[in-house]
Amino acid sequence: MFRTALRNVLAHKARLLMTVLAVMLGVAFVSGTLVFTNTISDAFQKSSAKGFDQVDVAVRAKYQDSEDDKVGKAPDLTQSTLDTSAGVPGAADAIGVVNGFTAIADKNGKLIGGGFQSEGGNYWGDKDPRYPLSSGSAPHGRDQVAIDSKTAERAGYKVGDTIRISVDGPVLKPTVTGVFTTDDGNVAAGGSLALFDTATAQRLFGKPGTYDEIDVKAASGTSQTALKAGLDKALGSKLVETTTGTQLADDQAQLISSSMSGLKQGLLVFAGIALFVGTFIIANTFTMLVAQRTRELALLRAVGASRRQVTRSVLIEAFVVGAVAGITGLVAGIGIGAGLRALMNTLGATVPDGPLVISPGTVASALAVGVVITMLAAWLPGRRAARIPPVAAMSSVHAKATTKSLVLRNTLGALFGAAGVAVVLAATTMNGSDGQAPLGIGAVLLIIGVFILTPLLSRPLIAAAAPALRIFGVSGKLARQNSVRNPRRTAATASALMIGLTLITGMTVMAGSLQKSIDRMASSSIRADYVVSMANGNELSPNVGRKLASTSGVTATSPLRNAPSRVDGTTEYLTGVNGAAIGQLTDLKVTGGSFEVDGTRVVVDKDTAKSHGWRAGSAFTAHYEDGKSSRLTVSGVYEGNQLIRGILLDDTTLTPHQRDPADMQVLVKTAGGASSSTKDRLEKALGTNPAIKVQDKQDLSNSIAKSFTLVLNMVYGLLAMAVIVAVLGVINTLAMSVFERSQEIGMLRAIGLDRKAVKRMVRLESLVISLFGGVLGIGLGVFFGWAAGELLGTKMPTYELVLPWARLGVFLLLAAAVGVLAALWPARRAARLNMLAAIKSQ
Repeated sequence: MFRTALRNVLAHKARLLMTVLAVMLGVAFVSGTLVFTNTISDAFQKSSAKGFDQVDVAVRAKYQDSEDDKVGKAPDLTQSTLDTSAGVPGAADAIGVVNGFTAIADKNGKLIGGGFQSEGGNYWGDKDPRYPLSSGSAPHGRDQVAIDSKTAERAGYKVGDTIRISVDGPVLKPTVTGVFTTDDGNVAAGGSLALFDTATAQRLFGKPGTYDEIDVKAASGTSQTALKAGLDKALGSKLVETTTGTQLADDQAQLISSSMSGLKQGLLVFAGIALFVGTFIIANTFTMLVAQRTRELALLRAVGASRRQVTRSVLIEAFVVGAVAGITGLVAGIGIGAGLRALMNTLGATVPDGPLVISPGTVASALAVGVVITMLAAWLPGRRAARIPPVAAMSSVHAKATTKSLVLRNTLGALFGAAGVAVVLAATTMNGSDGQAPLGIGAVLLIIGVFILTPLLSRPLIAAAAPALRIFGVSGKLARQNSVRNPRRTAATASALMIGLTLITGMTVMAGSLQKSIDRMASSSIRADYVVSMANGNELSPNVGRKLASTSGVTATSPLRNAPSRVDGTTEYLTGVNGAAIGQLTDLKVTGGSFEVDGTRVVVDKDTAKSHGWRAGSAFTAHYEDGKSSRLTVSGVYEGNQLIRGILLDDTTLTPHQRDPADMQVLVKTAGGASSSTKDRLEKALGTNPAIKVQDKQDLSNSIAKSFTLVLNMVYGLLAMAVIVAVLGVINTLAMSVFERSQEIGMLRAIGLDRKAVKRMVRLESLVISLFGGVLGIGLGVFFGWAAGELLGTKMPTYELVLPWARLGVFLLLAAAVGVLAALWPARRAARLNMLAAIKSQ
């Protein structure tokens, strides 16, 4: 039986080619994902580990949890802490570390590193062992800075150049006195690092006389563990925590691994979708091969082969196909992994140098996925093959589905479908995250139900296309009849395309609806013409708000200044605003009381008010971070949103209690409204600072939508793999169907159907099957998009369903294009059949 199985694989290698390709694509996706993520993770881990070479023990402030009326905070690491650390037995040296955000502009005024990887810090003394100078000297004074060598190379800076930087808003123009090398992970990933002398760094980052961390170097012969024990004894463990350099490196490696696991899991999900779609092709292929070899299998049964042996022979064929697909997929996946890494570097997402990582786990996973998926998909056709009665098969009487089996299948499909719809509808009545899991379960149940019912649905839906097919005469009539001749085969082929389009359509409906909701949120809740913020979301200096307020044409401004407080034993964040102007800058719906913010009168969003049992006129005590408190009165309750929420109070009440006041955003109203000239004037007033964003309502909406638009485009690209696999499935089904109907096609040619008509028949059959899958997929996608939107609506009051009809039309055209392209080769093959040879075949 083993030799028979191998002979069958070789005999049908052309028909198995599409199956191999389908599985290979899925395996390549899996192995490429593993190679890529392992390579990136390994490179970042090794790079970050080098950054801890100069740290034997790190001393950090321990955050003190909030208690009753006290706001939680971390204690300061002072010069005294540094001196004590340096004097511990076994300590060779101690360095005070100061960190903060520092944006560097290139010579064209553009931000280097995108903002989120723009870091700043302090250079210790004249020779900092952490940052070896490759040229120049250490920075001294507020007008000097040292920059990393990669930033200097990218921007074309050298020692002696004056550069433009920003820490919290205002533009600074220091001189580059030194260029240094570093293994900092942010720099390796394309970011920038600017270093000042310690006193300047402390002043710029709002930490005068204090440090973020103290790095202690052990003396020769002292272990990291011994030094840590000495520091714990000298400093105590109540206010500070100590960590060895080895542990820091391990923690960083774990953090990198965790961050990469999300990317890995996301990519593997799409690889799984492609493989799931591939199972339809595998099952279809082996079902058709078994049907075409009925006599052969019956003969094997007649000469003594048992049912188990027949099933085993089909599974051996599947094993060989899966092994070949696994090996070729692994090789292709290695190429994909290397290509993705090169693509990241090309797109500017710099990755540290390192070898391509091909772990034994990746190799084993690729081979296991290829073999297991193929054998599982082939098991049911193999089981059916074993159940064919030898005498019936020898007589060419193929076993057909019994009425009982059809009733059982349709009943099961109806139960799954009804359960799926019920669970999805129930999930839409839940609140936000509570409904996510039920929605996912319901979606899976519904997709399974529709898949089981697809043979039943194929007849009425394909019959609906009959009027259009009549235009093509005999070819159209034959195409329709062929499409429903074997409903199970048609269902399996269409389902592969259905799954991909379901996901694409659902994501598109959600994205369009979200964009509309964000536009409504920005236009309905904000009257300000502009919102000013830092490019990376960090805090702005209060000087920015004062500068904007004094700019010509500006009629009103208000900061959004956040600060923690303790209210009724819980932590609540207060937002300081310009009480006199906030009403002109926002248009928040008031549900109770009035929108008045002045002195001790505040307004709170509906959710916060509900959690504390407040209403207009309620009073509460707020305990500030400086330990003081005040009695505040709720003047009104408003509907919050993703842009503005929480407790709003006058900034003149809040600011005196803040140690280092800073604004998250500044709202700006101008006399002439939003225009390009007004925006230019505001940007120039802020020194054309690349680290500061000046956004009008549309800019704000676009920036919020940009993140999920990027995700949507990535999803389109990743789901393209599933669509490609679906195309292979259509090609495979049509090609094998043409082979199966060779005699029939020969007869049609003999009675007058020309080659052009044969081609048209096959193409129309492919088109009908693809459109059938497309209609099902788009329908399910719209339903799931609506259901997911209902959940989002519980968290986003402005959410409304938007059906992107144009894109839905494009998706339907895409399904049609899949059908046309997939039919090219099978149609050509059918038209070129020799009619006499085809008639004699069987």
